[in-house]
Amino acid sequence: MKTFKKINVLLIALFASIIFTSCNKDDDNPDVVRTLNIVGIASETPELSILVDALVAADGNLPEALSGGPFTVFAPTNDAFLAFLSANGFSSLSDVPTDVLSQILLNHVIQGELRSSDLSTSYGKTMAREATTGENISIFIDTSAGITLNGVSDVTTANIEASNGVIHIVDAVIDLPTVVDFAIADDTFSTLVSALTRDDLTFDFVGTLSTPAGTTPAPFTVFAPTNAAFGDLLTELDASGLGDIDEPTLKATLNLHAIAGANVRSSALTDNMTISTLGGDVTGNVTGGATITDVNGRVSNIVVVDVQAANGVIHVIDKVILPQQPSIAGIAIDTPELSILVDALSRAGLVQTMSYPGDYTVFAPTNTAFMNFLSANGFASLDDIPVDVLTQVLLNHVVSGGVMSTELTTTYINTLATKSGSDLNLSMFVDTSSGVTLNGVSNVSTPDIEATNGVIHIVDAVIGLPTIVDHAVANPNFSSLVGALTSYGTTFTDLLSAAGDFTVFAPDNTAFSAFTNPNSNSLDQILSNHVIVGATAMSSDLENMYVNTAATFNGTMNNLSMYINTDSGVTINGVSDVTAADVVASNGVIHVVDTVIDLPTVVDFALADSTFETLVAALTRDDLTFDYVGTLSTNIGTSPAPFTVFAPTNDAFGNLLTELGASGLGDITEPVLKATLDHHAVAAANVRAEDLMDNMTVGTLGGDITANVTGGATLTDANGRVSNIVKVNVQAANGVIHVIDKVVLPNLD
Repeated sequence: MKTFKKINVLLIALFASIIFTSCNKDDDNPDVVRTLNIVGIASETPELSILVDALVAADGNLPEALSGGPFTVFAPTNDAFLAFLSANGFSSLSDVPTDVLSQILLNHVIQGELRSSDLSTSYGKTMAREATTGENISIFIDTSAGITLNGVSDVTTANIEASNGVIHIVDAVIDLPTVVDFAIADDTFSTLVSALTRDDLTFDFVGTLSTPAGTTPAPFTVFAPTNAAFGDLLTELDASGLGDIDEPTLKATLNLHAIAGANVRSSALTDNMTISTLGGDVTGNVTGGATITDVNGRVSNIVVVDVQAANGVIHVIDKVILPQQPSIAGIAIDTPELSILVDALSRAGLVQTMSYPGDYTVFAPTNTAFMNFLSANGFASLDDIPVDVLTQVLLNHVVSGGVMSTELTTTYINTLATKSGSDLNLSMFVDTSSGVTLNGVSNVSTPDIEATNGVIHIVDAVIGLPTIVDHAVANPNFSSLVGALTSYGTTFTDLLSAAGDFTVFAPDNTAFSAFTNPNSNSLDQILSNHVIVGATAMSSDLENMYVNTAATFNGTMNNLSMYINTDSGVTINGVSDVTAADVVASNGVIHVVDTVIDLPTVVDFALADSTFETLVAALTRDDLTFDYVGTLSTNIGTSPAPFTVFAPTNDAFGNLLTELGASGLGDITEPVLKATLDHHAVAAANVRAEDLMDNMTVGTLGGDITANVTGGATLTDANGRVSNIVKVNVQAANGVIHVIDKVVLPNLD
């Protein structure tokens, strides 16, 4: 009560000082003489007579502190006062408590002279005071369409100049504002108001936050998020609107933005300050700028401070404060249909992992999904599954990073499960063509359950550890490949489903559609030619190299070779490019290719391997009287295939030109070039390195040369020149290549 009496004295001192101030000249325009002060003008203005009566009703002593001015007064009309008295149940001014009337009148006064052109949409300070702190109460001035004060009172006549200030006549009394009044008045908080007034809320936020000053639980401190802050929240939660946020979460969130029983001004904030809101504790800091940190570690900046209402104070923040969300494990524990998953996580020691801070996506199988999995695999209970297997199966449902369902696309992602005996993460095929399907066997039934450490998508089937065949079956883009594989019964599916290490270069449907099988090769051999047995070769393991495939030469045990080139991406045998690499299965890896890899001829290898560019140039020289390319492309089973080719490298040809004193292949006559090339091919024989022996006569198309193996495989031509065989057994479908470091020459005598 003492505070109100003091303010009453200040009010009367203010207006009395206005009355007794002598006439002044306008500071901005010395030629204009202001003959009356503010109260004098009010007294001579009939429509402000009740305002004058209100000033008299709020009589008091006159301290010297408030003599002078200038002031800006928003002066309510008689109609405004009558409407105010009626709305508040007063029959006359005498019914209004003097201290209340004093505060209301002071709420219409701002220190300083502000003409309408000086006003902008912002908060100002009136001379009214908040009861607990004595701080000036704020006023919200909106100039977007005229001038509106606290959302309730419009200026109808502006810029009435007095000797000690300016009067703006308004059409409504500006009552002492609550924090709710400011939220409603300021469009910056329209989304906050929508949240506070949502129909399904089980708590009356508006009614509570409108509690008058001096009545429990007032005063309040409100951290008010802007519309932009709510927009960012919806993006963060992947929600289309407030309606997507359930009532308990919304209520818990709003609780975190209000303190009851305290008018906490910004000057009272300190670093690492625990702030107890209606919803729990948050942390305040001021170093580097005032901030609020919630229990999730999210930081909200306080961008506007100390919007003072009569029943509390507002601080504007740029990020919505969120309550503690349960962890993935916590949500699973609280979800009855995931009880077997919880038991499985417990048995595998993964409950704590799924409780720790982090960012995971978990595809959570229901109890029914687990029961079906146990039955299908002959297990009576979880206890029958080896712990290491169970652990990998569970990890195969977990992906690093929180991914909402709307962020999933048809593609491969890596799970936390690993291929046995390695640190390679297994791949998972996500198909979003119709809902979300995983590895072709498990569908998301309930998406986007958010947790503190990620997101859960409930699925209807356990996702087993995929084999190469499983991946092929799951991906619709491999339907032609699957059809080809299964046309041989279970031969291929059994092989590629078995434990082991396989690398498969898998042609997609487009590749199969374009393949015409021009050499009428056996389909089973073509398919085998896409498989490397005994190795899981990731794309990072590949280099310019030859490897052996599962295809074989002419029914023998000799596996066909494959040439891999990594100069620009990954190209196989010079004809097929890897378009998607490293699809990891439990028994190997798949690399998707854009062309079916036909069974290679010796010519195909020469063309694919840049080591033989000069050899290819020699074989294809226009003036040659023999078709080497056509002949060496002859299919197996047709004379003169198979062939054994001793293939000189580019360096070997370079050395030959130096030896012959030639500047290029064009300096070598056609007969000499043809005779030379003839000495590098054997017809009708697939002579592998293991068939060579010391002093072995090798009958080439151009004549005999001598092979030796002691000390390293070599060839000696008729001139006694020795060529080292630097790579052996590049096996084609129609012959074999051995790489040599010196060109074999015919007899030069």
